[in-house]
Amino acid sequence: MSGHDTATTTWATAAQATLHCLTGCAIGEVLGMVVGTATGLHNAGTVVLSIVLAFVFGYALTMRGVLRSGLSLGAALRVALAADTVSITVMEIVDNTVVVAIPGALDAQLDQWLFWGSLALSLAIAFVVTTPVNRALMRRGLGHAKVHAHH
Repeated sequence: MSGHDTATTTWATAAQATLHCLTGCAIGEVLGMVVGTATGLHNAGTVVLSIVLAFVFGYALTMRGVLRSGLSLGAALRVALAADTVSITVMEIVDNTVVVAIPGALDAQLDQWLFWGSLALSLAIAFVVTTPVNRALMRRGLGHAKVHAHH
């Protein structure tokens, strides 16, 4: 575990791990929503594109860091999958549920505050919901704790 005591994982450590995960998710989520909206993709297609890109960018961000530690591409992918799958899944369920639940958000255009406001709100709520999930995982040596072994 590289000197990290998983039983005493702090809220600050969990929040930092969640913020790391949120960064990749947000890049993919926002890019998917922007591309889907700009191209007139159906709402369901836009949500699916956003989810796929959130996973791609979330895993890529983690892999970038662990590849620097000298792991092979396959090993880095395994670490990213172990570290981020639960966190990204929770974030995507929460943030897409929020956007879908906000009346008119999926039909809002790129020049409307509702488009950007609903995305920002959904990601903020996803962060709040996912932080305790990540803390629980890290306390058990799972989730983002897997990344710490390669820092």
